[in-house]
Amino acid sequence: MAKQKVSEENRLKALVAKRKEVADTRPAFVRQESWRYVRIHPEWRKPKGVDNKVRRQDKGWPPLVRIGYRGPVEARGLHPSGHFEVLVQRVTDLDRLVPGRDVARIGGTVGAKKREAILHRATELGLRIVNPTGLRIIESKE
Repeated sequence: MAKQKVSEENRLKALVAKRKEVADTRPAFVRQESWRYVRIHPEWRKPKGVDNKVRRQDKGWPPLVRIGYRGPVEARGLHPSGHFEVLVQRVTDLDRLVPGRDVARIGGTVGAKKREAILHRATELGLRIVNPTGLRIIESKE
């Protein structure tokens, strides 16, 4: 059982490494003519014009976004550490996580009191929190 768990971790880390390798070779997809005009923002928009050079995939123009640039299916949604990332909004959300397989990310709208309770419960359960910062410690005046 322990050997199977180790091999599963190695497989997930290999998938994350493969995803990183694919991402490094993926071109930066930019909107056509965004480098030419300030009013056109660089974020990708699908080219739809009849004479559009990007849509026609002419040589010398940026590449068209296609499905072949995607990463491995099994690696999607994984944290770079190779664990499954789960968004946590309340303390009870931690009960459905599996230590060693899952890591928790505390939601951005969670306040300081609830964040502290989530951190406390996560240490009890042996869970890893990806974003533990953001807790402000208020010192009492004595």
